[in-house]
Amino acid sequence: MLKPHPWSQRPSSRQSRSKHGERGIVLVAALVLAVLYFALMELMMLDASRSLNEAQRFRARVVAEALAENGAELAAAQMITRDGGTASYTDDQGTINGKYRRVDCCAYELIGTGRTTGVIPQSSTVRLQGRIPRGTTKITIDYAEHTTQ
Repeated sequence: MLKPHPWSQRPSSRQSRSKHGERGIVLVAALVLAVLYFALMELMMLDASRSLNEAQRFRARVVAEALAENGAELAAAQMITRDGGTASYTDDQGTINGKYRRVDCCAYELIGTGRTTGVIPQSSTVRLQGRIPRGTTKITIDYAEHTTQ
């Protein structure tokens, strides 16, 4: 049997150049896809970080408002029998302060403040104005104002 000539088994230089060019294009495409994939992952991480910050800020605002309302409630204890008073309390959530005072014979004002501790500190104030008619134990709230800083 005749053996083929060794040169006839070698690919032509045109064939080897085109295969080498195809490999280069595939390699460049793979690198571009990898860069795009990592850029997408970075964008997703940035979005998740932003969402986490917004959630923490919302939680701090809600807790600050609850603390301010608790401060007003603490100061309002026994408001029928007293003409004024203050209250304060501190725990892991934050600080509560409350102030109660009679404005005249029948009107009163309650001010409660709350300040959260944690990653994003927030402050909130609750101000209540109302009346306690003379000789009764009926408490009426005329005006309520909530502010968050």
